[in-house]
Amino acid sequence: VQLQASGGGSVQAGGSLRLSCAASGRTFTNWVMGWFRQAPGKEREVVATITWNLGTTSYADSVKGRFTISRDKAKVAVYLEMDSLKPEDTAVYYCATRESASYRYNYWGQGTQVTVSS
Repeated sequence: VQLQASGGGSVQAGGSLRLSCAASGRTFTNWVMGWFRQAPGKEREVVATITWNLGTTSYADSVKGRFTISRDKAKVAVYLEMDSLKPEDTAVYYCATRESASYRYNYWGQGTQVTVSS
């Protein structure tokens, strides 16, 4: 399994960014895709998840109403639309995936930096 994340960058507070994660290496039926982030000096945290089959989503409280996770089955890709960005959203963002029956994310993409200035 390979995950390739892209779309990070620098933006002012209130702006938007869209992260993309291209997945390959297997079919992802019954898998869960997730976006995580890690800010300097902080632990990595889950931002949003989506089930590949039904598209069921979940979000961290800190991003609810501002971020939207989606997936494109045809392109085998997962996206994170980030709106109303805040300086505290600054972090390295990672996409990851796991089988639905597992609690552990086994496959990770490389990180993409998101920087939000005030």
